[in-house]
Amino acid sequence: MLDLLARNWWLFVIRGLAAIVFGVLAFVWPGLTLEVLVLLVAAYLLVDGVSLLVSLARGDPAARRNAWTVALMGVLGVVVGIAAFLWPGATALSLLYLVAFWSIVLGVIQVITAIQMRRQIQGELWMALGGAIAIFFGLYLVILPGAGLLSLVWLVGIWAVLFGVSCLMFGLGLRGRRAALTARRV
Repeated sequence: MLDLLARNWWLFVIRGLAAIVFGVLAFVWPGLTLEVLVLLVAAYLLVDGVSLLVSLARGDPAARRNAWTVALMGVLGVVVGIAAFLWPGATALSLLYLVAFWSIVLGVIQVITAIQMRRQIQGELWMALGGAIAIFFGLYLVILPGAGLLSLVWLVGIWAVLFGVSCLMFGLGLRGRRAALTARRV
């Protein structure tokens, strides 16, 4: 699993950069309509989910056998992204619960994975922190659903930037780990 993550460090960087760009766009255009917000969220979820599935597909069979969490996060991102594209006229409350569910599940899986891999990787704190941020963000949305669309845009923007930074830092840490693994093999 560590080898799979280290070889695909750049996918975490892509996930992080996509989240940061999405978050910044949410701040730049806070008056987005619900349909545009749904399409931006759908696009981000698809990029995130596909990047996770690509990282899994690039792994060897032994790595894939241990990578059920990557597959689950990837499939969840793709499914929720497609659902958001198919029903762009959803209300802010529907989008809120869709994002909240995805964020909580993603966060729980990410925290569990970070705990399981804490002795194998460096920077697992960043992975766990990203998961915890995702969980708290999802719970906040569930607890205070009446925050409104503008609040949702700002909350999504804040979450996306924080989550993106944690993915970016984790990916860069894996890049260093990849170099160490490559040096050991030589």
